[in-house]
Amino acid sequence: MAGHKLDAIDRLILAELQADGRMTNVELAKRVGISAPPCLRRVRTLEEQGFIKGYHAKVDSRGLGFEVQVFAMVGLQSQAEADLSAFEARCRDWPLVRECHMLNGEVDFILKCVAPDLSTFQAFLTSQLTSAPNVGSVKTSLVIRVAKDAPGVPFDVLEDRLARTA
Repeated sequence: MAGHKLDAIDRLILAELQADGRMTNVELAKRVGISAPPCLRRVRTLEEQGFIKGYHAKVDSRGLGFEVQVFAMVGLQSQAEADLSAFEARCRDWPLVRECHMLNGEVDFILKCVAPDLSTFQAFLTSQLTSAPNVGSVKTSLVIRVAKDAPGVPFDVLEDRLARTA
C-alpha cells in the first residue's frame, strides 16, 4: 500500500466513500468528475490494495440497547510478542470489545467496549478481562457522552499537506 501513489481522484474517491459508503458508483463518479467505468475500476483497485478495508453501516448503539460504553486500559504482566499477540487474539473473540489498540506508555492496550447495561459489562470485566492470562491491571472509564465520532481520516488535512509539499 505505501508504495502505491494515490492521485487526487483516488483521494477524492476515498473521501466521498468515507462520508457515504452507500452511494452508487454513478453518483460517486459524478462527484469526483470522471465517468462510471473508470471510477469503478479505481474503487476496485483501492479495495484490492487495502486502502478500502470494508463498508459498514454506522449503527446507533444506544438506540439498539447498548447503553454502556467503556474504555478499559489494560496493563499486561509480560510484553513479549507472543503474549501481546495472545491478548489481541483474545480481544478479537470477546463480542463486547469493539476496538483494541496497543499503546506505547504506561498502558499496554486500550479497549473500547459496549454492553447493554452495567451489570453485563461488570460480568465481562470480572469473569473474562481481569481474569485473562497475563492481565496485570485494568482501569476503566465509563463514557458519559460522545462529542465527536468521526470515521476514517481528515482528507482536508492530507490535501493541505500535499499542497504544501508540491
